[in-house]
Amino acid sequence: MSMTIGLAGKPNSGKSTFFKAATMADVEIANYPFTTINANKGVTYVRAECPCVARSKRCGNCVEGIRYVPIELIDVAGLVPDAHQGRGLGNTFLDELRQAQAIIHVIDASGGTDIEGNPVNVGDHNPMDDIDFLNREITMWMFGIIKRNWDRLARKTQAEGLKIEKVLADQLAGAGVDEYHVICSLAECRLDHNHVKWSDDDLIRFCDSIRIISKPMIMAANKADIAPQEFISDLRSLDQIVVPTSAAAELVLKSASRGGAIKYDSGDAEFIILNEELTPAQKKGLESVRTLIAKMGGTGIQECINKAVFELLDLIIVYPVEDEGKWTDKNDRMLPDAFLMKKGSSAHDLAYKVHSDIGNRFLYAVDARTKMRLGEKHELNDGDVVKIVSTAK
Repeated sequence: MSMTIGLAGKPNSGKSTFFKAATMADVEIANYPFTTINANKGVTYVRAECPCVARSKRCGNCVEGIRYVPIELIDVAGLVPDAHQGRGLGNTFLDELRQAQAIIHVIDASGGTDIEGNPVNVGDHNPMDDIDFLNREITMWMFGIIKRNWDRLARKTQAEGLKIEKVLADQLAGAGVDEYHVICSLAECRLDHNHVKWSDDDLIRFCDSIRIISKPMIMAANKADIAPQEFISDLRSLDQIVVPTSAAAELVLKSASRGGAIKYDSGDAEFIILNEELTPAQKKGLESVRTLIAKMGGTGIQECINKAVFELLDLIIVYPVEDEGKWTDKNDRMLPDAFLMKKGSSAHDLAYKVHSDIGNRFLYAVDARTKMRLGEKHELNDGDVVKIVSTAK
């Protein structure tokens, strides 16, 4: 499992509730800042239709035709202003964030917590203020990493004729930045060719670009069930992916499902009560959630995770098999593996994903649906079932 999504946001925005609802891991949830001290790590899933729905029998690796592909989710310590200078638990937050390929920014869309994460009356704080603040903290964290010894590095790079792209990538490697990110950011910023002349403002502008490229972000407008409608509308007007969510409602449904009270799977827009012996209070609580998800079209949690993976990161799911007729592996297991891959990946890329030896010995691939032979540069599509043919060892 190589995909990692980070949950970020100020304290008390609902991050830990989102994390628990998405992973059903045991985490502490409370109505005060810094409930999360150390990063919580768990497994959540993206949801997609399984290819086996086109066959006469289910594969055994899906839930009634729905495939859940695992990804890692990290819930890091809440962020407060000036976290990049070590305020609050900022250093912990930012160091943990380096592992994430993308960030879900969990925002208290109700406006019921101030910029520090302290409870206030619903509607008292404008959640739009939380967006710029989080972006700035991540940018300034990266700036701090570079600035520490920039003057010495800039002179050394110039004197020894080193590649500035590699020097910057090495400096930011701990932040999850690679040379490709640096090249793209330098091209966008168009800084002076003499990097010794770069000012702090130049470096901050560069780091802002690096943040956008290396840490793409989707927003979960959490507590949407109690949020003023104008706050939701304002957030949705942004040129970013915004998903209204109710992590609390998702947690209620997941807990009830785990306890056998209801039938509910992540991403469903409805649920079925299985236990008719629920107390009146339990039934009332579930009916309240039913009304909410009918209005919202679900709790938004699964939608947010799916959009982070499929839209923000532009990934697809591909299913490698060894028998293109039965769609099975050598042990006769049907569709045993599901790989998340970048859109535009080739059949040869899939071979390397399965195993480096198979990639090195790649001959061709076969589309298991059409039985057509695919060359190494053939671009894969979402949901493809593919057999890889390679030379013998």
